Amino acid sequence: MSDRFLAGRTALVTGSTSGIGLGIAQSMASAGARVAVNGLGSAEQIAQALASVQAAGAPDVRHFGADLSDAAAVETMMAQIADWSPSDIVVNCAGVQHAAPLADMPAATWDKLIAINLSAAFHTMRLAMPGMAARGYGRVVNIASVHGLVASVNKAPYVASKFGLIGLSKVAGLE
Repeated sequence: MSDRFLAGRTALVTGSTSGIGLGIAQSMASAGARVAVNGLGSAEQIAQALASVQAAGAPDVRHFGADLSDAAAVETMMAQIADWSPSDIVVNCAGVQHAAPLADMPAATWDKLIAINLSAAFHTMRLAMPGMAARGYGRVVNIASVHGLVASVNKAPYVASKFGLIGLSKVAGLE
């Protein structure tokens, strides 16, 4: 297998302006993929992320700054990526966490964590997978956590979202 086995492919990596997501984006680039970087950060942080992905070997890299807690923003991002270069690979890596006892968890925090950690993956998948099927190639990688298998005190929305992400991934695999 060639080191550039993803040449001609496009990969979207959510949460890729830093951390694990950035590392995944760099790996996709080193394999030859065009990379759609998604994530938050200062202009400087985003520029550094783009530069590092390009330096890793991406023939083209662009930032798509959608707020993943907003379904309409995810839809807009996916349309923008499709206009640029349809996604052959989607890596749902974005994730947020807030620790508090269940009784003290603000409802808005619950909603935001579920939206970013679970619903955003649903939206990227439902919008990318039909095109992947039509083109005869596609890969979806959903990054969960050990918290998708076991519970933890004070992490109700995070644990629920990661259990949900594993279930969503299994359903997509069956379909």
